[in-house]
Amino acid sequence: MRLNVTVNGEAKQADDVWEGESLLYVLRERLGLPGSKNACEQGECGSCTVYLDGVPVCSCLVAAGQAEGREVRTVEGLADGEQLDRVQRSFVDAAAVQCGFCTPGLVVAAHDLLNRVPDPSDEEIREALAGNLCRCTGYEKILDAVRMAATR
Repeated sequence: MRLNVTVNGEAKQADDVWEGESLLYVLRERLGLPGSKNACEQGECGSCTVYLDGVPVCSCLVAAGQAEGREVRTVEGLADGEQLDRVQRSFVDAAAVQCGFCTPGLVVAAHDLLNRVPDPSDEEIREALAGNLCRCTGYEKILDAVRMAATR
């Protein structure tokens, strides 16, 4: 099938797509957007989180055919050109990035939280990030980054 999807504000087209391949695969391999990571392929780790029509989803669980005609925003699409989004900048400034595999999903989840709750409590931050696993940081710097972004 030919997949027509809007990604980060731009109309994109991918040919010879099998309807059942994942949106994550299409984004990374067919459209050249490697930001979202392929970690568990089961929707358990959150590394592949993107917005689909404004709602955060694990792109590894979305079949390509389900994305036809829809709007996708990836971690790359949060930045304004070379200007990082406040959440992206806060992750850098708080040193919340180690191996980087979990970072894209955490950034999208934190971005979504701050759009809904501009000044979240620590409990709200933890709840919003609960679907994202990190094996490196121990989460404290990640929480610091979200707190920092909330003040920006």
